[in-house]
Amino acid sequence: MIRTGLIGYGLGGCAFHAPLIDAVPELALTAIVTSRADAVRARYPQTKVVSEAAALFVDPQIELVVVSTPNDTHFPLAHAALEAGKHVVIDKPFANSVAEAEALVTLAEAQGTVLSVFHNRRWDSDFLTVRKLLDDRAVGEVALYEARWDRFRPALRDSWHEIAGPGGGVLIDLGPHLIDQALALFGPPQTLTADIIAQRAGSRVDDYFEITLHYGRMRAVLSSAAIVPAPRARFAVHGTRGSFVKYGLDPQEAQLRAGARADAPGLGVEEATQHGALIGGDGASQIVPSETGDYRRFYAGIAHAIADRAPPPVSPEDALAVLRIVELARQSAAEGRSLPFQ
Repeated sequence: MIRTGLIGYGLGGCAFHAPLIDAVPELALTAIVTSRADAVRARYPQTKVVSEAAALFVDPQIELVVVSTPNDTHFPLAHAALEAGKHVVIDKPFANSVAEAEALVTLAEAQGTVLSVFHNRRWDSDFLTVRKLLDDRAVGEVALYEARWDRFRPALRDSWHEIAGPGGGVLIDLGPHLIDQALALFGPPQTLTADIIAQRAGSRVDDYFEITLHYGRMRAVLSSAAIVPAPRARFAVHGTRGSFVKYGLDPQEAQLRAGARADAPGLGVEEATQHGALIGGDGASQIVPSETGDYRRFYAGIAHAIADRAPPPVSPEDALAVLRIVELARQSAAEGRSLPFQ
């Protein structure tokens, strides 16, 4: 059993990390850093509650530290955990800058510890379906890949996500999910072009972005907007043999937020009404049942990496590439031009 300490029991810690860690047999949810002691004890009575992250760093029993806190704290907490010789998982984003992320990679290599980033959306039901269709060449040669994550939130919220600074805004919030998925499918682009703006009145952070990744003649368009009452397709993949179009989000987040166990039957299984459609060049359409999503696979991979020195499920290099895209996108939008990816 790999004794695991979790820093943070907000949405990320409560709905994602704690139930997933608890559902992987090789991991033990040993301690949680939070002020919400009653909430933890009600669900995880065997888990110790501590008030300071430093308690995890000095505890010789804790092998793995998971950082699920506001973005601005990812770097200092992860750095301290690595210095203490712990394996570390960081919720996305990896850090607020490429420079910070590179410092963490260097430290993890020096310490000989596992470092990974929670890009859980690689195990979304819809993304797994897209990946399978592309592996099967169901749409032929891809010409246009579109991935969008829209919301209808015209009112500003009292949240750290909407505080001006490098850790705020939708690009650093949802952008890493979309970017990581595109890189997992197609690898690094040659160039990119981005448009980033705050559309809501009074917003101090970006709430709209569209990034186009250039792959020769193929384009991957990644976008998110906060004022979309009727969401656009979550995925739309167009190729020489047809298109795949899919609406709606993977159900795991909603299920976990509602209190479902991560190993419950039916978790990650989409309703048939949410399945996407494959449309051929002749206009014929067929429904494609979604693959079953399973975020547990991330933490099972982390356990394997720690115990058996296997590659982590998300490598630090992959997470660094995501942040490089984020930084280049900001530069592209500011300068109004396409930029090479290096």
